[in-house]
Amino acid sequence: MKAAKFGGSSLADATQLRKVVEIIKADDTRRFAVVSAPGKRFATDKKVTDLLVELYHKRNKNEPIDSLITEIFEHYQEIGQSFQIEEEVLQQIYQSLLDLKDLAMEDNPHFFDKILSSGENNNAKLIAGVLQAEGVNARYIDPQELGIIVSDEPLNARILSSSYKSINRWRNSPEVLIIPGFFGYTESGEVCTFSRGGSDITGAIIAAAMEVDLYENFTDVNGISAAHPGVIHHPEPIREITYREMRELSYGGFSIFHDEALMPSYRAKIPVVIKNTNDPNHPGTLITTERKNKDQPIVGIASDSGFSMIYLNKYLMNREVGFTLRVLEIFKEFGLNYEHMPSGIDDISIILRANQLTPEIEEELLRKIAYVIDPDELRIIHNLSMVMIVGEGMKQRVGSMAEGTAALARKKINIEMINQGSSEVSIMFGIHEDREQDAIRTLYYTFFE
Repeated sequence: MKAAKFGGSSLADATQLRKVVEIIKADDTRRFAVVSAPGKRFATDKKVTDLLVELYHKRNKNEPIDSLITEIFEHYQEIGQSFQIEEEVLQQIYQSLLDLKDLAMEDNPHFFDKILSSGENNNAKLIAGVLQAEGVNARYIDPQELGIIVSDEPLNARILSSSYKSINRWRNSPEVLIIPGFFGYTESGEVCTFSRGGSDITGAIIAAAMEVDLYENFTDVNGISAAHPGVIHHPEPIREITYREMRELSYGGFSIFHDEALMPSYRAKIPVVIKNTNDPNHPGTLITTERKNKDQPIVGIASDSGFSMIYLNKYLMNREVGFTLRVLEIFKEFGLNYEHMPSGIDDISIILRANQLTPEIEEELLRKIAYVIDPDELRIIHNLSMVMIVGEGMKQRVGSMAEGTAALARKKINIEMINQGSSEVSIMFGIHEDREQDAIRTLYYTFFE
């Protein structure tokens, strides 16, 4: 039994959806399909989700949204008419979009969630109608009916553990269930969306709850590459990768998965395969609990920019009980999350996302640290990138750190920070972001060529 998730690029128009229909019809073990909102039909087109964000802002400004509703509906209408689906399905979709005009805005913390979720919800209705027109015994199912109950955290919902048992009741459904991704319902019946990568999260939840044998995540690429194809020409494909390695790469900047999206399937120990809708027979990339091929110690190189680092030095810091706690309490006071915190005997570096800092917050933060901690040296460095090499095989391989630092040194790339977790799955280098691509290239050619 399989669960499949189809992204927006796979559902953008009738041509793409034809491929999805054939994929579902080709394997009767694909019993559950989670769908995103329609993506771009052509280069200058707008995704349905982007149009819904625009609609939200217009509603907030009390501006007319009729033209936007028409533009959004055309995405669904073009596909529906191409497959000659029941007119009633298109009427339901159009009416749901019209209902957004009257959606209560005042004292409604779920206002944005309701608008955003309509992209996936209407697409699930459409695709169920298309499959039915193509002779597939399929049905749309609302996440509330299915049992996807989530925490009441607008735009950042989390699945409640009790939901898995409720969802599992549908495991033996005779119909192929078409499930909208990205959202669930609170216990009080309010629509609430997941965070980034929400449809991937829904797919993993369905795979875990239904206890499937395989979770297929269909995108527009043949699996994952060892580095970004925009930086490395024809990077080596990753055929097999562990959950831990994938999570590290996702956190490090790989855009295939949001780093939280794999957790439900990981906990259920369900293998995930990333496949290409445009080339469904390609093996793709298998994500599993343990790699069979252990010859390649490093599986990938990831990078992400937009970091700042606060460095403070204080003599005999290690003898001050609660020193780190006092620093972190200051960060908590300012509502700041930190990403990494490597330290030495007398110094500590705190890496955080720069988008949390305004000039005012930065000035007040440094002033508070100077007053409370009284460091010998305090400075902040902006415009940093984190470049990460990932691979569980580094535990058994001597010299990965040395080779990485030597590669960066050969290109005269200054390292501001090095962080290697105790699990030895990844090594992270903090460098100035203007050298990010140079770092990726030299590390890739060191470990893969």
